[in-house]
Amino acid sequence: MFAALASRPLPLKNAPRFLAVLLPMALAACVSTQGPSQQAVRRIDPAYAAMYGPRPDEPHPLPATDISEVDPRFLRREVAYYGREEPGTIVVDTEARHLYLVREGGRAIRYGIGVGKEGLAWSGRARIGRKAMWPRWTPTAAMIRREPERNARWAGGMEGGLNNPLGARALYLYNNGVDTMYRLHGTTEPWSIGQSVSSGCIRLFNQDIIDLYSRVPVGSPVVVLRGQRLFEVEDETRVSSRY
Repeated sequence: MFAALASRPLPLKNAPRFLAVLLPMALAACVSTQGPSQQAVRRIDPAYAAMYGPRPDEPHPLPATDISEVDPRFLRREVAYYGREEPGTIVVDTEARHLYLVREGGRAIRYGIGVGKEGLAWSGRARIGRKAMWPRWTPTAAMIRREPERNARWAGGMEGGLNNPLGARALYLYNNGVDTMYRLHGTTEPWSIGQSVSSGCIRLFNQDIIDLYSRVPVGSPVVVLRGQRLFEVEDETRVSSRY
């Protein structure tokens, strides 16, 4: 079209009108008709943002946990529960990476967890024999043998704090009055929730272990399941037991 117009001489008096039409067309040819692609940003529910927000009131002020990349299945929520365990029992489903605190009325609070590596996970029945806020951590001899470069320097123990692997709280599991050496605890590695990476203990987001710690007394029963899925999630708010 431009070539055809250019081949025909225009009266000088029509030139301004012609340029007024042609210039926008030429400029339009230099502009993309499609805006830059933008990666979708996941919207975080304000309730969850508050739930996993900072805790400046803690002895070691706790920063917010970044949950923008966390699978929503592993965020704390209340669900229907149809298991046979009594209210107040902690049930750990290691296959599903969920921990349930059984409540009255067929309900439970469900937390996402990280579990032990293959060969290191523990299962069975126990009770909470001790509770600790911002606990001291001492690696076991087996942990030092497995990862000496990481754990040997802490053979004498590490004081509680933001860099302590046990996180903000720990619940110590005892069986017949004997420490099993397994814990329910917080973590300095929130990315590990939903994964199988620990030395056998059950880890939760720091905000979640603080919540669980506040709800269970010493003596509370704990059931840790491994190698089988005893809970079948029918939808986001309904959980049924197979046993």
